[in-house]
Amino acid sequence: MMGEEGYVIGVDSGSTYTKGVVMHVDGRIVVTDMTMTGIRILESANKLYRTLLEKAGLSESDVAYVVGTGYGRYQITFGHVQVTEISAHGLAAHYLFPRTHTVLDMGGQDTKAIRINDKGEVIDFTMNDKCAAGTGRFIEAASRALGLNLRQASEIALNARRPVKITSTCTVFAETEVLEHLAAGERLEDILYGAYLGIATRSVGLLRRVGVEPEVTFQGGVSLNKGMIKAVEEMLHMKVNTSPLTMYGGAIGAALYGLKQLTGKEEMIMPTADRAPREVESA
Repeated sequence: MMGEEGYVIGVDSGSTYTKGVVMHVDGRIVVTDMTMTGIRILESANKLYRTLLEKAGLSESDVAYVVGTGYGRYQITFGHVQVTEISAHGLAAHYLFPRTHTVLDMGGQDTKAIRINDKGEVIDFTMNDKCAAGTGRFIEAASRALGLNLRQASEIALNARRPVKITSTCTVFAETEVLEHLAAGERLEDILYGAYLGIATRSVGLLRRVGVEPEVTFQGGVSLNKGMIKAVEEMLHMKVNTSPLTMYGGAIGAALYGLKQLTGKEEMIMPTADRAPREVESA
């Protein structure tokens, strides 16, 4: 059993970014941070772990449990245990938005659709990990072809009036098609939002395979992209839950799993008014 001042750390080693969360035993998120994963997965995770400790003002002895998740979770050798990102995202969505029943996790190289019960436990899931067409990598390719960063592309896409249909389902050919539409005189914002709608269509297709049951929570790095949020909501015909913390969903879920293991409590630890997620110190 943990004392009143125990802490756990969740580390989500993704294909593009490694994200981490320090969580107090009471379920309060203390700090978050992230770093590029790169080719040295363990080195990136170790660097992030040290940064989290420093930001939180903790020593290793203050941390009772470290849980790894994500693409590179088995290389997080300093962790006590590893958990699948599917389970982690289910727990995190329930923690952030307790009425969640469907989760869309969109990362750099794959997209997952997850259905959970009232405790945040996974009932069903499916994923697209064979091709980057419905992921953040596709968005990055389309933006890069137009000389924009992801933030610029997201803002510009919101001004679309007549979205252009992007027929390419391959990231490799997306840049060429985007440039062809630009050369043909199509508006920049219409091209970008057309690309977002194409991704949203594929993502919503995954969600429908597991069953779309409100509320829907959008997680992963792409969940902060305003253009993508708009496109997903348009395809679903409903609002989706997002917050500054949804990009840390995997790490939050890993930390929650650690708390459940340490406390022996099956009931999910939920944030209360005085320790709400919005108060987190972000990277």
